[in-house]
Amino acid sequence: MRRTTKYPVSGANSLWQIYKTVSFWKVLKNVIVIQIGRYTPFLAVKNWLYRTFLRMKIGEKTALAFMVMPDIMFPEKIQIGRNCIIGYNTTILAHEYLIDEYRLGDVIIGDEVMIGANSTVLPGVVIGDRAVVAAGTVVHKDVPAGAFVAGNPMRIIYTKEEMERRKGHSNE
Repeated sequence: MRRTTKYPVSGANSLWQIYKTVSFWKVLKNVIVIQIGRYTPFLAVKNWLYRTFLRMKIGEKTALAFMVMPDIMFPEKIQIGRNCIIGYNTTILAHEYLIDEYRLGDVIIGDEVMIGANSTVLPGVVIGDRAVVAAGTVVHKDVPAGAFVAGNPMRIIYTKEEMERRKGHSNE
């Protein structure tokens, strides 16, 4: 189960009421910073931009590839560990706006995690250390440390123990 906090709304759908939940100026600043970051080819500069202006927690030597899309409204709810790779055009969401409510949830990505291109990480999930997320995966629940996951809906392909056994056999 994802860890999100629900906020009910009445009347128009929650997205129609967006600026009651987050400041227009914050969103505008975040859009500008994220768009610069998405196209910046220098990883250290991108990480500095996101840490400084979006208050994202990004570990040392983590690489957010070209066109990675962090949450525009609540990027400060995203934490990415050290030495990770977040693949091309991946989206990391910390919010979801629904008809009768909106939800917010922290996204915690551990150390040495690899997330393949065009994946989507939904709010309120934890991806454990050294996990591998295949390209195109929708991460809708927690990923155990060391696991290899794929698909939509996401499923565990190999557990940490199975991955270690496979690596051990490839060295023989």
